[in-house]
Order: sequence, then structure tokens, then C-alpha cells
Amino acid sequence: MSSHNLEEQFQQKIDQDIKIEPKDWMPDAYRKTNTRQISQHAHSEVVGMLPEGNWISRAPSLKRKAILIAKIQDEGGHGLYLYAAAETLGQSREQMINDLHSGKAKYSSIFNYPALTWADMGAIGWLVDGAAIMNQVMLTRTSYGPYARAMVRICKEESFHQRQGFESLLVLSKGSEEQRALCQDAINRWWWPALMMFGPRDQESTNSDMSLKWRIKRKTNDELRQQFVDMIAEQIKVLGMTLPDPALQWNATRNHYDFGEINWDEFWQVVKGNGPCNKERLEARKKAWEKGAWVREAAQAYANKKNTGTKAA
Repeated sequence: MSSHNLEEQFQQKIDQDIKIEPKDWMPDAYRKTNTRQISQHAHSEVVGMLPEGNWISRAPSLKRKAILIAKIQDEGGHGLYLYAAAETLGQSREQMINDLHSGKAKYSSIFNYPALTWADMGAIGWLVDGAAIMNQVMLTRTSYGPYARAMVRICKEESFHQRQGFESLLVLSKGSEEQRALCQDAINRWWWPALMMFGPRDQESTNSDMSLKWRIKRKTNDELRQQFVDMIAEQIKVLGMTLPDPALQWNATRNHYDFGEINWDEFWQVVKGNGPCNKERLEARKKAWEKGAWVREAAQAYANKKNTGTKAA
């Protein structure tokens, strides 16, 4: 069968919402796009553990510590599911991690900002995980089967993360003046980076058209960003706080909130590796990889021994 016919059949399956599975024929560009997106998502989950892990020992109560530990464990699990999904496309986990460490592969720009106060744990849960959910719910219907199935459980857990983040900020918002100030400060610092999480503007998103055609994505970056603004602009009223955007206002004609322009120069600087914590985050991951070498070697030795025993039997 010609490659043209194979591409036609492939697109027909996509158009009929039939999932593409690992052994199915797929265009090289589809495989490459999914590998890039899923591995980048996995990297983001693992790197995202770093700013929160730094606050485990400084949590204000045992309850908050337990919640934070549970959340970080969830994120490690998300990375595992996603690396496993990406491996079904033919790239090894070791290669994906090497690409991360070399700077070839990217992760979400949001994790290159520092978590300065305890209130940041709430803001990350509410804003960062809230933005992630906006994108990830869409991915439960993505066309590549292993990715879509991994996202079902991830979305359930991310929903918990967002709710616990909002609840943490709600407690602060009802506290002392100092606590309210911490709450507002965290929102101020994380708002714009959260909007940047959806990626570049649609006209600057090089992979957007094909991703939509192949139903890897169901909505554009700007559509998701608008949906997120509309949600948060209402939720913040419950906190009695404000968003750091003087241009934010309801537009009855569009039936959406208008909002100010993102600092795109800052966005691209962070993406290129020049954010506040880029070097720190990568160094932490490299160090963890090196220190964990003995665990991987022991696991491989055990697997080899077990395999040899099975063959002998």
C-alpha cells in the first residue's frame, strides 16, 4: 500500500475519533510531535516537584505537610505514566532524560520561577495546576491512545491539587493582614507565568495546525488561555483578592474577560533557558539522575538475573 493511501486511512481514523495505538501505522511527523509533547509533559511533572519539595520541611502544620507530600508523590507518578506512554513511540526513557539534561528537550516554563513563601504552594496549586487541568482535560481525548489513557488518572489527581491549592489560599485570605498580604503577593507573582503556560500566541505556535488536524490538541493556545482567564477571574472573587492586571474586565460583546498583554520577551527568555531558576532546576535533575545510578544498575542486575533463571527453568 502506498504511503499516500496509508496517510488517508490514518486521517480517516483520526476524523472518526478512533485512537491511534503504538503498533498502528502513523506518519513520522505524528510520531515525532507526540514524542516531543509527551516527553516534555513528563519532564514538566518531574521538574515541577522541585519548587514544592523545598517546602515540605517548612509546612506550617502536619496536615499541610501530608497534603504537600501526597501532591509531590502524585507528580512523580504522572512523570512515570507519561514517560511510559512516550516509550511506546520508540524512544527510550534514558534518551528522553538525556535530552532534558542537555537542554535539547524543554519543560514547562512555569517551573523556572522560585517559590518564595508558603503562600506560593497555594498559588501553584490553584493557578499552575489550574492552567494544567485546562490543557489536560482536553488531552484525555487526544488521538494517541496511550497518552489519552494516562491523562484520565492524571486529571483526577490534578483536580485534587487545584482544590487543595485554592483551599490553602482561602485560609490565608481569611487570616491576619500579614497572611492576606502573603496570599495577594503569591497571586501577583504567579499570575502572568501561569498565563504563559499555554505557550506562545497562536500565530507563533509552529506545531498548532498539524496538532489540531491530527487531534493531538483539541483547542489552540489562545482558546485555552481565554478559558483559563474566564475561570480564574470569577474564582478570585471568593478569595477577596485581585489579579495583577488593570486591563482585566468583562466584555459583554465577546462574552469573555478582556485581559492585558503578556510579557512575551520574558516568556521567550525563560523558554531559552534564561529564567530565574533554569540552571538550578536542571542541575537538580542532573544530580538526582547521577545519585540514582546505583538504583537503576541494581534493578537492571536483578532483572537480568531473574530473566536468566526463567530461561534456565
